Amino acid sequence: MEKLDFDHMGQVMRDLALKAGDAIMDVYQSPDFDVRSKSDNSPVTAADEAADQIISEGLRTAFPGIPLVTEEQAATHAQNVSTFLIVDPLDGTKEFINRRGDFTVNIAYVADGVPIRGIVYAPAKSRMFYTLSDGRAVEEAGPFDQQSVGSQTTLQVSRPDNDALLVVASKSHRDQTTDDYIGRYKVADMKSAGSSLKFCLVATGEADLYPRLGRTMEWDTAAGHAVLRGAGGDVVRFDDHAPLMYGKPGFENPFFIATSPGVTLEKP
Repeated sequence: MEKLDFDHMGQVMRDLALKAGDAIMDVYQSPDFDVRSKSDNSPVTAADEAADQIISEGLRTAFPGIPLVTEEQAATHAQNVSTFLIVDPLDGTKEFINRRGDFTVNIAYVADGVPIRGIVYAPAKSRMFYTLSDGRAVEEAGPFDQQSVGSQTTLQVSRPDNDALLVVASKSHRDQTTDDYIGRYKVADMKSAGSSLKFCLVATGEADLYPRLGRTMEWDTAAGHAVLRGAGGDVVRFDDHAPLMYGKPGFENPFFIATSPGVTLEKP
C-alpha cells in the first residue's frame, strides 16, 4: 500500500465528522425521532444510519485500499486485520435519545493494532478533538467551518496527584464493580460523562483516570484512544495493564483503563 498522506487523512476525517455531525443534529433537533433495537438489543436511530452512510462513503472514496470497520456495518467486516479505518458514527446513542448532549462522532485509523489518527466530535457540545500528522492531539475551538480550521490548543495529560485524583466514569454504564474499583484510589473529584468524551477529558487534563469495567467494542474507543495517545496518555487492559490493542477477534475490547501515565494504577 502506498505511503499515506496523514495531513490529507486528517482533513478528510474532519470534513466527514462535521458533515456527519450536521446530519445528527438535524435529527436531534427534530421534535421526535424513532428508536429501534438492533440484533444485540442496542438502540439505533436515523441519526446513526445517516452519519454512518456519510462517513463510510467518504472514507471508501478517499481511501479505497484501507479496510473499513464501522459499527453499523459490523456483519460485513473482514476479520484478522491490524491496519484499518474504524468508525462509530454516533457514540452515546443513549445520551442522544435522552437529549443529554454527550454523544460523539468517532473516526480513527489503526496501524499495526495501534490507533494513531483519530477525531472525536461532539456536535451538541461544540467540542472537537483530533490528532495531527505529527502525532500531537489538539482541541479545535468552534464554531466549526467546513472550509477553514479554527484555532487549535495542544492537549497534554495532567500531572496527577495520586492523593487527590480526578476520575471520570460512564454516565449510562456505571455499576457497583466500577465504583468499587474507583474506591481503591484517593479521589478528589468524580465526574460522569457519556461516550468517548471521557477519553478526551483525560487528554485535556480535566480528568486523570477513566476505568471501564464493562463491554465495549473497538469502534467505541479507537478515536478517543488516538486522541489520548496524542496527548501523552495511555489506555491499558484492566487485567494486566498491557497496552490495549486493536484488530481483536470480533473487535471486542476487554475491560480497560484510560489514564495519565502519572497515575499509580491499582491491580485488579
